[in-house]
Amino acid sequence: MQNLTELQTNGTSHRSLSVIIKVCVVIPFFCIFLCCIAVMLHIFASQRQFLDTSRYILFAYMLVNDTLQLMTSVLLFLFVMGRVKFSLVYCVPLLLISKVTFQNTPLILATMSLERYIAIIYPLRRPASWRSDRIWIIILSLWFISCIFPVIDFSIGKHDPAVDVLSTPVLCKTAVVNPSPIQTLIRAAVNVLFFAVVAVIILFTYVTILLETRKLRQDKVSLSKAMHTVLLHGFQLLLCVLAFTHPITESLIVLHANWQPEDVAFFNYFCFILIPRFLSPLIYGFRDQSIRGCIRKTFFSCSKKVKPWS
Repeated sequence: MQNLTELQTNGTSHRSLSVIIKVCVVIPFFCIFLCCIAVMLHIFASQRQFLDTSRYILFAYMLVNDTLQLMTSVLLFLFVMGRVKFSLVYCVPLLLISKVTFQNTPLILATMSLERYIAIIYPLRRPASWRSDRIWIIILSLWFISCIFPVIDFSIGKHDPAVDVLSTPVLCKTAVVNPSPIQTLIRAAVNVLFFAVVAVIILFTYVTILLETRKLRQDKVSLSKAMHTVLLHGFQLLLCVLAFTHPITESLIVLHANWQPEDVAFFNYFCFILIPRFLSPLIYGFRDQSIRGCIRKTFFSCSKKVKPWS
């Protein structure tokens, strides 16, 4: 009996330590991300020229979408880590926002690729819908496409009959709200469809842009920067679309590694959901000369306002 008690105590302490480590890894990254987003959104709001360019409007939209996604996903992560339970009427909206913004991210990245493709290949014949004053039509279309499958999924989902939607506290996870194996299979099929469509669009646009850049015979420095940017974009997009394959990766890791299921889920969450969104400000913001100059001016003006202690 004493050995059993010691085993349970050791298991509980090990889990508590694991939870503390995971929270201490996620929260600092999340705070740094919010600081970067706040600076960039302030720049977009204060600099009119950015709102007159489709590329920067899409970038600002991506920042807002990723902020919503990270806020809901980190909140859900903390609830699960702390074993916080509440009713489905509060859980489903959080899961819905998280799922919609999650699926919206690769669509935005694909749209940004298409925008660069159109700007380079057809600079004088740009379609009206891609102009800065009408880009909101494309943004609304992305939201509509992203909402279709999650809304259908949560609408037809059959939760446990013993769970009352208004009063029964549950862990806020998709597996609890929609436990049906058939729906899990449908979600996996939808994710694969997203992966295929987005991968084809991005591969086509970036290869075409790279070939067009070579035709323009730019200097080696500019070509090197373009290729480096393409590689960074490709790495981020690869991480984003790999998130759609998390049921497969979880199964493979469990089969070939002695990991706990919650550790596998955290690995996928950190590598394929958090990291790509942390890279967004770096790739699209700090590497852009115009935005980088505004960031430098912002920090410089803030440092001048700070008065030294007398």
